[in-house]
Amino acid sequence: MEETRDGTPHTGDTPADRARCIGLIAGWGAYPLVVADALRKQGYHTCCLGVIGHADPRLAELCDDFRFRGLAKFGSAIRYFKRHGVTEAMMAGKIFKVRLFHRGGWLRHLPDLRTIRMFIPHFWTRRKDCNDDTLLRAVVDEFAREGIRFGPATDYLPELLVKPGQLTRGGPSESQRKDIEFGWRIAKELGRLDIGQSVAVKNQAVLALEAIEGTDACIRRAGSLCRAGGFTVVKTAKPRQDMRFDVPTIGLRTLKTMIEAGGKVLAVEADRTIILDQPELIDFANRNRLIVVALDGQCRSLAA
Repeated sequence: MEETRDGTPHTGDTPADRARCIGLIAGWGAYPLVVADALRKQGYHTCCLGVIGHADPRLAELCDDFRFRGLAKFGSAIRYFKRHGVTEAMMAGKIFKVRLFHRGGWLRHLPDLRTIRMFIPHFWTRRKDCNDDTLLRAVVDEFAREGIRFGPATDYLPELLVKPGQLTRGGPSESQRKDIEFGWRIAKELGRLDIGQSVAVKNQAVLALEAIEGTDACIRRAGSLCRAGGFTVVKTAKPRQDMRFDVPTIGLRTLKTMIEAGGKVLAVEADRTIILDQPELIDFANRNRLIVVALDGQCRSLAA
């Protein structure tokens, strides 16, 4: 018999238990902790698989059942969720896909047989690409075959999606507005091609584009190329963003990276970007004279 977070038995056998049981696959960062805490407060029985080398062990304190699993153990993950009666699940947190491209990367994660079969067309025969959306949709489709449906984590925390407007006391200058508009077009094209979500620009020139390395590394590269600083970072959702996974997310770490690199302005897409600990983040931005704005899908709402 399984035990819950407080050590009491939990079978999950009743229809009510199963209806309240949510599966969570947790990657890196604070976002999975926020999701798990919200599910706990809403009364859900949460069964969580934390990706080894990514997930925060503190998730064990917030979930009714928590196990670490290798990144390439999807067959095991499906069996785990089915054993707990999970039919609704979600993903939260970043996966460092670049690690799969290290020498022997897949072997270090010891893929199980189901994962190998699932990804043969992507990594071995090359009949399908390895873009983020392609791989993640292959994963959720495999779970769906077993009756486990993935939904957006933001369905349970809609308040995390930032609203349009100027978020900091200071707003962008005219030249910075032009950089935002310029960077917005580039970022949307990056998303359309499923390459990345972020671009760093200054004086309407591209400094750095995000690809597999992630937003923070993109910002650092921009800083190394623009020692004068003062550049703008634009982060948008993909034109056809699947809100079940890879939703644009910013937190204090993003702003700290910008300060270290010399960035000045951060523009994100409203209603499709998650901001973690928004009051604390905005206070930090104001104290460090950063500018943060959230624009609608047409790059509007620059006014305070």
